[in-house]
Amino acid sequence: MKKKHIFKAVTVVMAAAVLFCAVWIMKNRLGLSDAHDFGAGAYYYADIPDFDKVLKTDGYQTSIPKWIYFVLFFAWGWLMWRLWCWIDSRKKS
Repeated sequence: MKKKHIFKAVTVVMAAAVLFCAVWIMKNRLGLSDAHDFGAGAYYYADIPDFDKVLKTDGYQTSIPKWIYFVLFFAWGWLMWRLWCWIDSRKKS
């Protein structure tokens, strides 16, 4: 019982510390570039001027059609969903 109270106290202290740090970072405007005032989108690469010159789009070439990647992505998602359903059905037994 005492261990449970200690873990709860540590959790509350850590949550308060994280919240304090987040507010302090926002208040002091740390991590922002004053030269680029993009507002809410300041952290997205698309907002960086001339980003297309930084990113090399021809760096990766493939002979596989793009639709195959989509099929593989959805097949993987379906397989993981079926695995989850199987694990969940065994848990209820």
